[in-house]
Amino acid sequence: MDKHNLDGDEAVRSTNDDASHCKRFAVQLGYWTDPYLPLLVRSTERKTPEINRGYFARVIGITNIIEKFIKAMEGNCQIVNFGAGFDTLYWKLLDAGLSVKKFVEIDFANVTSRKCHYIRNNDKLIQGLHSDDEEIRYSTSELHSGVYHLAAADLRKLSEVESKFAECSLEYNLPTLFLFECVLVYMPIQFSHALLQLIADKFSTTFCINYEQVNMTDRFGDVMLSNLRSRGCSLAGVEACASLKTQEDRFILNGWDGARALEMNQVYHSLISPLEIQRIEKIEFLDEKELLDQLFHHYCICVAWKDSLDLKLNLLTIG
Repeated sequence: MDKHNLDGDEAVRSTNDDASHCKRFAVQLGYWTDPYLPLLVRSTERKTPEINRGYFARVIGITNIIEKFIKAMEGNCQIVNFGAGFDTLYWKLLDAGLSVKKFVEIDFANVTSRKCHYIRNNDKLIQGLHSDDEEIRYSTSELHSGVYHLAAADLRKLSEVESKFAECSLEYNLPTLFLFECVLVYMPIQFSHALLQLIADKFSTTFCINYEQVNMTDRFGDVMLSNLRSRGCSLAGVEACASLKTQEDRFILNGWDGARALEMNQVYHSLISPLEIQRIEKIEFLDEKELLDQLFHHYCICVAWKDSLDLKLNLLTIG
């Protein structure tokens, strides 16, 4: 890989720190509860109310969908979080009494090595990994327990991804939810298509949550792209982010049965409890409501499915 790509990879990896600090500040203000994030992200810096509400909608919207999936499967399922960064979803689900058969996180090795270090050195995080019959196995950049697995791979290299599926003992016939949060957009389209096709080929019943940019062909989208390029971070797969339809079509083209995408303004008003929205809107005064509307218009959640069990799950509803 040439130096330009290496520089780009480093810029992509840095988005984990950016997102983690944004979440950390929003948690500090009380937008949602996460006792585990401060164990992984020690410092924070002030963010604007628009950013805080945007992350609230992202975190709560995705969490609500995942909890609905686990409850519908009665825990007889797996979750794979690609590009997981310092996400704490595994521990928060445990606290909510929602367990699954396997919970796998896959990211670049220099991200997983840092997370592995933090987990190993914190009793509160370690406690959630213990099972009766299996010990926790560590390496420099990986951690494997009975249920939780933290694995290192380059998602553009399918052989690495497949080997991690095997090392984490994923079952191809068990309903599996895949999570991507601003991951596919950083990959050239041929790589993201190949990854989605691999999942469709390997797993008989699979669902996907993809949080990503959308409506990126207007002036606001141009500004977003320019800001990212100035940080050395290009959106190599932005062509899939032109519209809700292009977001859905990428799955249909790669072996999935169906997909449905919602802009984040729809998620905010249809997937999150009105009481929760009333609560968080009192935390900070929002001076620039138009800016929040613009941000919500340019991000979406897309749910896709390949469903051999004909479960007919409607994950994009509240409750």
